Amino acid sequence: MAFLVLLLLLAVSQATAGEDPYIGVNIGTDLSDMPHPTQVVALLKAQQLRYVRLYNADRGMLVALANTGIRVMVSIPNEQLIGIGQSNSTAANWVSRNIVAYYPATNITAICVGSEVLTTLPNAAAVLVNAMNFIHSALVASNLDNQIKVSSPLSSSIILDSFPPSQAFFNRSWNPVLVPMLKFLQSSGSFLMLNIYPYYDYMQSNGVIPLDYALFKPLSPTKEAVDSNTLVHYSNVFDAVVDATYFAMAFLNFTNIPVIVTETGWPSKGDSNEPDATIENANTYNSNLIRHVINKTGTPKRPGIAVSTYIYELYNEDLKPGPISEKNWGLFDANGDPIYILRLTGSGSLLANDTTNQTYCTAKDGADPKMLQAALDWACGPGKVDCSPLLQGKPCYEPDNVIAHATYAFDTYYHRMGKTSDACDFNGVADITTTDPSKMNR
Repeated sequence: MAFLVLLLLLAVSQATAGEDPYIGVNIGTDLSDMPHPTQVVALLKAQQLRYVRLYNADRGMLVALANTGIRVMVSIPNEQLIGIGQSNSTAANWVSRNIVAYYPATNITAICVGSEVLTTLPNAAAVLVNAMNFIHSALVASNLDNQIKVSSPLSSSIILDSFPPSQAFFNRSWNPVLVPMLKFLQSSGSFLMLNIYPYYDYMQSNGVIPLDYALFKPLSPTKEAVDSNTLVHYSNVFDAVVDATYFAMAFLNFTNIPVIVTETGWPSKGDSNEPDATIENANTYNSNLIRHVINKTGTPKRPGIAVSTYIYELYNEDLKPGPISEKNWGLFDANGDPIYILRLTGSGSLLANDTTNQTYCTAKDGADPKMLQAALDWACGPGKVDCSPLLQGKPCYEPDNVIAHATYAFDTYYHRMGKTSDACDFNGVADITTTDPSKMNR
């Protein structure tokens, strides 16, 4: 039986081997100063991020993402799930308003029906598969079911005894939901969405999981975890959980459903009892993760077949409740400045957020005009910026306003001073941004 399962899993691997894996990013909005959708999209473009997941179906974001080619996962929030799961017409209306109204200009590729419903909203679990079916039926009616897939992100915590992976199985109490869900995913050609958080696995392991094993750091063979049944070596938590998921599905006789990781990441800051939530560890995890996916490393049971993955998350969310770490999973702050510089040499232009080569200094929105004028006068005087292009009749005279002129002077000074952060302050009326000011309509 075990040999048959392995053969079936190998067949699935071979069937999906031709698909290029990708890195996407989750976009949360619990920020006190949430950037405008056009700024969000500008950051995505600058960072070569071509796959995003939204936690809702925000109109502003869907409009801003139109005609960009960026592939978009939209979500049905948990609070809307029960209504949609109880009414086919409600589901059809949701698809009409939030999908059909924007597609194909906005390249919507998937719908996440709720998020971690089994573990965070168990009272809605009974209608989860109904909701997925109703949404899918509405897509079929609009002839969009081949282009847009339907699934529901699951927490990896529903897998019990995830190590060794070959013995993994889902929490059996959820089988009445999981089996119909897996049947739906199989019949509709969709994928299992999984949220994997090695940070929490490490924190909750009471020292059993080594930090290096959670962070994708290279391990010597003697320090790798070994599946006692298959004798396969695991060098990181992420791969072990992915393989455990495939084995758990095989345990229920589903062997041809691919996995996509819809959330993973590492916090860059934490409370005093979270000493490993650091910028260095967040950088290490996400840099190693991105290389692992893009280089098609695959898992020990499926070498060369990587799992497409969405990083949690694009921005730090300062309004998130809970410990400090909850607010600090982002790759960028609200200004679009990187929290840390990912170490991605050799991984192409994706998320090459070494923005020392693509940052600019601009006048801060809402800054006092008199303070801007004073800063402009300083830049063009003691700051020794050549401001002659701002004179009437010269190339940078238009638009003739203090914001545009100050931005020219600030950015010129910032570049001349080597793009150091203190070269873009000007008494608090300037900001560093990844948006080229020459492309901004001031």
